[in-house]
Amino acid sequence: MNILMTGGTGFIGSNLVQQFIANGDHVYIMTRRRMTISHSKQVTYLNFNHPVEQLQPIDVVINLAGESLFGYWTKAKKQRILLSRLTVTEKLLELIKQLPVKPKVFISASAVGFYGTNSNTIFTERTTTPGNDFLAFVTSEWEKIAKRAENLNIRTVLTRFGIVLDKHAGSFPLMSLPFKLFVGGKIGKGHQWLSWIHIDDCIRLIQFAIRTDHMSGPLNVTAPNPLRNRDVTKIIGSTLQRPTFFTVPEKIVTCTLGEMSLLVTRGQYVYPKKAIEHKFTFHYPYLSLALQQIFAKYK
Repeated sequence: MNILMTGGTGFIGSNLVQQFIANGDHVYIMTRRRMTISHSKQVTYLNFNHPVEQLQPIDVVINLAGESLFGYWTKAKKQRILLSRLTVTEKLLELIKQLPVKPKVFISASAVGFYGTNSNTIFTERTTTPGNDFLAFVTSEWEKIAKRAENLNIRTVLTRFGIVLDKHAGSFPLMSLPFKLFVGGKIGKGHQWLSWIHIDDCIRLIQFAIRTDHMSGPLNVTAPNPLRNRDVTKIIGSTLQRPTFFTVPEKIVTCTLGEMSLLVTRGQYVYPKKAIEHKFTFHYPYLSLALQQIFAKYK
């Protein structure tokens, strides 16, 4: 296959590219950076000014680009978070319109933040009303633009990512650091849900969505067993053989991180109903299995 990607040099994107290379696919990565060297003949770096007529027919378009959520959410930071996603998606759709042969599928990133935060509701892809916080607004607007691909008769999948777990990238290294320093513990009362997925299952589920012709619309990229923060704390501590008796007051997190604190002090129970209905098999359905593999992998 020929795959056109944005965000191909990021955490999820780089893992996905490596899998495509292993499959024998060719990946065209759209990037603003100067990338003069490719370590594989199967990877080509482009920008949005590249003449579309010089591209090979594209089978799949994947949109993963966006400003990182990490960092204090000033007004300027929030504007970058929003506009980086909307602008790149709009540019990508304009490029797709110019392709003489349209791709079979468009995979566009989103996040479980679409649902807002709630301690008592189980969210599935059948939940159509977004939450009322900043991340819900961002993901909702992002998905509205991505869904325009459907007007081009392109099957469109909106991958709503949970917390993607990997030892060396993403948010998990920061999550596990206090435990390694023997000061790990729950945040506040620990009631908030964490909807997570192992990086390997994340990559496999995206590829599954590409191959599954009758899958479209929102897709929760999460494991089927979310956990509350207090239970996540116990499992991390047990896996690393570290104590977990500390408690981080919620007020301290809020004062330190500002509005971004909702990523750790609030949460949502997101169930991957569509993946399960389509018979996707999770290799790591339980957090204990995921963490055992993550830490064993890098010993």
